[in-house]
Amino acid sequence: MNFNRGISAFYLLALLLSMTCSGLCGCATLPTVSEMIDTVPVTDEPPQIASIEGLLSPEESRALMERLNGKGEHPDILQRHMAVMESVSGSRLISGNKVDLLIDGPATYSAMFDAIRNAKDHINIETFTFQGDEAGRKFTDLLLQKQSDGVRVNLIYDSAGSFRTPASFFQRLRDGGINVVEYNPLNPLAAHGEWLLFHRDHRKMLIADGKVVVTGGVNIRRNYWTDATDAAEKKWSRLPWRDTDVQIEGPAVAEFQKLFIETWKSQKGPALSDNNYFPDLPDRGTALVQVIGSTRGQINRLTFVLYVSAITFAGKSVHMTNAYFVPDKQILTALKDAAQRGADVRIVLPKVSIHPMTSYAGQYYYSDLLRSGVKMYERRNAILHAKTAVIDGVWSTVGSTNMDFQSFLRNDEVNTVILDREFAAD
Repeated sequence: MNFNRGISAFYLLALLLSMTCSGLCGCATLPTVSEMIDTVPVTDEPPQIASIEGLLSPEESRALMERLNGKGEHPDILQRHMAVMESVSGSRLISGNKVDLLIDGPATYSAMFDAIRNAKDHINIETFTFQGDEAGRKFTDLLLQKQSDGVRVNLIYDSAGSFRTPASFFQRLRDGGINVVEYNPLNPLAAHGEWLLFHRDHRKMLIADGKVVVTGGVNIRRNYWTDATDAAEKKWSRLPWRDTDVQIEGPAVAEFQKLFIETWKSQKGPALSDNNYFPDLPDRGTALVQVIGSTRGQINRLTFVLYVSAITFAGKSVHMTNAYFVPDKQILTALKDAAQRGADVRIVLPKVSIHPMTSYAGQYYYSDLLRSGVKMYERRNAILHAKTAVIDGVWSTVGSTNMDFQSFLRNDEVNTVILDREFAAD
């Protein structure tokens, strides 16, 4: 079977089953975000902000939020939305982080390679796709070298996302001493517990020494060797992939480490050795970061709540990119309402997709959005895979979450929220 057709068929089936299950039977459904918002009291108190020394005082938190507001404004995205997400997720804003924007594969791979080479204690990788091509081999060679140097390497890869990669590829890693976990194997006989075909691990994280994380939309596959802008200028025959990651240093890295270890344990991975997975993390910058991870189950669809709530409280602008756009009614309503109250709502979607059936499904909603004042664009000369949003010029998110039912309902996802005007502008 052609690979692109095979994986497209998988996701189309997943999408159709998710939509059918949500509408016709007692399967898990998306939470009603408006009801969640109504349970959070409206208050003038700032969100709780964590630091390396514990929770900041209300006065310190208020001063940080006022600095973000700018020009005396008090956008709801900083006040009410952050209160909702703190209440729903239990995840607080964390101060003192350095966040670098990584545009496209070459920049992301360079950051990942540097993090691997500089690691001295451990390397934890969680990814949807780990292909056995030249990109995968480059990562494999580096990881095996670090393992032989005494650095503990732990890898989680998704069984569906990496189904094209031969078992011998991962066996080479195991033979070299690397701990390897196959997330929710497609083979039910190899399941780590309950077997759920469409429950996938769509996260992408590389954590080095518990001090630096690279995360976003980039998988490990050769498509990412090329810079999208450079390829377009040179008119290369193969379309490059346009994607976005971030590199984070500072106290927020511990939240990604917690997510990795929770997944490792849920998949019954080998006992983790006594490495320093949670080192002291001094402040490295000024960005406020919130880490939102979704797992299976209706109440855990946190990245869905994240998007609906953020768009609901947008005041001036909603600027988004996404790879697979098949929104549910709540997302549609939030986007249309934002545009109709005067916000500048702009969405960039792929012109060409490796899952064309998903794109066709999403196009059904274009006319309704356009009539409501939403501005929609299609990225040409590249396969857009980035999942990003910037709201009101201060709130940003970069992550793994697509705007479709598979991502919102079934996948384990992770999104980073960054409160920082300079980062938002970038």
